[in-house]
This record gives sequence, C-alpha cells and structure tokens, in this order.
Amino acid sequence: MEKSGLCTKNAEKVRFKAMSWREKFLDKIVCGDARDILKEIPSESVSLVVTSPPYYKQRDYSDLVGEIGNEPTVEAYIDNLMKVFHECVRIVKHDGSIVFNLGDKYMDGGLLLVPYRFALEALKREPVKLVHVITWVKLNPTPRQFKRRLVNSTEPFFHFVKSDDYYIDIDSFMNIYNNRKERIKVSERLGRRYFELIDKSQLTEEEKRKAREELLKVIQEVKEGKIVGFRMKIRGIHAPAFGGQEGGRKTQLETQGFTIIKIHGNAIKRDLIESPVETLKGCPHPAVYPEFVVQELIKLLTRPNDIVLDPFVGSGTTCVAAKKLGRHCIGIDINPTYCKYAEERVKNITPDIEIFF
Repeated sequence: MEKSGLCTKNAEKVRFKAMSWREKFLDKIVCGDARDILKEIPSESVSLVVTSPPYYKQRDYSDLVGEIGNEPTVEAYIDNLMKVFHECVRIVKHDGSIVFNLGDKYMDGGLLLVPYRFALEALKREPVKLVHVITWVKLNPTPRQFKRRLVNSTEPFFHFVKSDDYYIDIDSFMNIYNNRKERIKVSERLGRRYFELIDKSQLTEEEKRKAREELLKVIQEVKEGKIVGFRMKIRGIHAPAFGGQEGGRKTQLETQGFTIIKIHGNAIKRDLIESPVETLKGCPHPAVYPEFVVQELIKLLTRPNDIVLDPFVGSGTTCVAAKKLGRHCIGIDINPTYCKYAEERVKNITPDIEIFF
C-alpha cells in the first residue's frame, strides 16, 4: 500500500510538471511560496497583479517556514517583498499594472513608514514607474482610545507600471456614483438670468442672436437629462478665463462673445476609494481587504478576460472580484488553510455581480 501510494504521488508530480502554466494556474488557488511559484509563470503573461502582503509585525499569520511579515527588521521584510515584486514585474505585460497595498507599523511611538520605504525600494530596484498612490479611506476604522494620536483610517495602494502605454479605463472607475445620479427637477426660470444679461451686453446683434440660440439648446439638454447644468460667460460682463488655449473658452469669449460650460455631473476620478473594513463569517484569515476596493482597481486596470494575479491571496478576495467581473485569476498563498478557504469561496461565486454600498 505504501509503495502504491508513493507511485501515485510520483505520477501526479510528473503529470503536474508536464502541464502548461495555464493548466496549472489559471483560475486556480495555488498553495505555496509565491517567490517560487511565480518563477513558473512566463514573462509578459499577466495583465494585473493586485495584492496585500502580510503587514510588517502586525499579526502572527502562522508559524509556516518562510512566511513574510515577521522578519527581525524592516529591511529584511522589504527585501523579501522585493523578491516577490521582482517576479511580478517580470510576468506583467508591457501594458499591465502592479498594485501593492501595505499598512504601516508604529514602533517606539513612531511610524516606520513601511509602505513608502517599500515603494522607494521598488522604484530603485526595478524598471517601473509609480503612477498612483490610491488611498483607501476606511469608513469604519477600528475604534481606539489613543491619548496622543489619532485613529488611523487610511491605507495606500501603490500603482506601478512598466511603460507609459499601460491600460487604464478611467470611465469604469468608481462609476457607481454616476449611476446614482437622480433626475433633477428643472426650474421654469432656468437660463432667464442669462437671457437678461445677453440683452444688456454690448455684443453685436448677430452675437446676441447666436448666444440666445445656444442658450436655448443647452437648456433643452438639461430638461432632457443629458447634462445636469451649465454656466455661461458673456464678453464684457464676466471675467475671462485665466490662461486658456486656442479654441478654448477664452478664445470663444473673444471671438463669438460668449462661451457655455456644460456640467455633466460625473464624479471626479480621484485617487481615493472610500469603503468599509470587511469581515467574513468563518474566515480563518485575520485581515481581509475589501472586495469593493479590489473590484474598482480591476475595473480601472483590466479588460474582460484579462488575467489578474494575487501572490498573497489570503481569503481569496482578489479572485472573487476578478471572477465576478469576467476576468481570469490566479491566487497564490503559502498557508494551506487560507488556500482551502479561498478555493471554496471562489467556487461559489456567480460572475457579473458588482459590489455596491
């Protein structure tokens, strides 16, 4: 029996080695050390790496040999992270992105600035650019009663790229706020003040005729819900725009006597994501980052069917978000308990479901 079992295991190892990297890893949770497993993935094969490694000396995740997070010094911790980061840079496509989320650590009453030391080291060692530091604002931070410092309620997500041609879909990012727009009730007095100002202005009769015509058009756009509002500037009445380029509002004011600024009401795409801290019932992992945050990053930086990889997948949140959004995923973790939980969690996910709050 023992010999038979050994033969079966050996056969499985041979079969696994013969498999292509896609057969081994695509849409799977892989248990092992990311520093080793990532070496099996070909260069330029993944569109996005997004992850939250174990924070420095924040939690005792396990006593597994080689697990990152409990090194004796910050330098040793960052050095271990850089081994993973190096492989991430290699496997990410030319137009892909790498996003690392790290928390800081207080020691001897002061912050160590661990996330920023990591980011600086990444820029020093690897051929990458840091294009965003996206701040996660925790809407429900852990309540603490500190006497001499404020409760920490933010964490950075560092967005690195390999080239200026990185893929980004600004319109998809945080578009839930645009979807929440309510139809505005239009006042019968809309635009009346501007008609009065046109009459009082020193524009030529032709300029006044054109200004009234364009004003009526923009009022109709508001009534039809195409825009949420507008501003009008008239030469000789309103101050000209500061600066401006040929063909811009300043030029319009000078050449046609007026300019109209349409307000579409779309949320400004800020480097900020507000989201509650999440907990999952029965989850063995002590630090779950919010699915909503990962969802927004995946929408921002990938296309449907792209591959998203998380080398510290933990409870499986990255793979859950990727699957829901119609992306492929690869999750890696050194802890067998987390891998088993993540695998079960991802298995029960239905695609095309976004998180809203």
